[in-house]
Amino acid sequence: MSIWTRIGEALQALRQGEPLSAVFDRLRTPPERSVAFTIAVIALGAKMAKADGTVTRNEVTAFREVFLIPPEDEAAAARVFNMARQDSAGFEVYARRIARMFRAEPGVLGELLDGLFHIAVADGDYHPAEDDFLARVATIFGLQGRPFHRIRARFVPEAEADPYDVLGVTPDSSLDRIRDEWRRQVRDSHPDRLVGQGVPEEALKLAEKRLIAVNNAWEKIQAERAA
Repeated sequence: MSIWTRIGEALQALRQGEPLSAVFDRLRTPPERSVAFTIAVIALGAKMAKADGTVTRNEVTAFREVFLIPPEDEAAAARVFNMARQDSAGFEVYARRIARMFRAEPGVLGELLDGLFHIAVADGDYHPAEDDFLARVATIFGLQGRPFHRIRARFVPEAEADPYDVLGVTPDSSLDRIRDEWRRQVRDSHPDRLVGQGVPEEALKLAEKRLIAVNNAWEKIQAERAA
């Protein structure tokens, strides 16, 4: 049974009135956890695209860039996306379920938030409603405050990313301390490590983007310290 068949069955249960919490409770362990993750990711991505009132082609394209969907599964994924994007109501329910599912793996939640930001800025306009949406999701994920602003700075055009914020260190940290933190984040974000932890494949592309940002931040700090 393919993942999209299982997704279809879960969605059918929701349409028949089964509570979302009950559906997700059945999907908490591998491989079913991947089904729940995919449903939540598509729903949040669709509702993120709708948060400013309009879903643009660029936002749909951005969604496909972040959340890799095999060509043979695009039609099924589109049905889920179209159902979820009708309005922005109810996104908190999906956010809470995914937060509970990955409460012991905050890196996955950070990568998902990265992906939502990627969708938000895809149309070239970061709308206040999108900022409110993402701030609320970040709070539900336990990523409010500095973690949220650090991710926001990587995506919002007027908020240039501070490499120290990206790595979660301060400018007065020693280079050895910064190097240790860079190595830790590289290790924690490495796709091979995440696969070994049973993280859904759908999250791996987000981890790759996070890894690029971490490495770029380390390179900037090294260049700054060498100047």
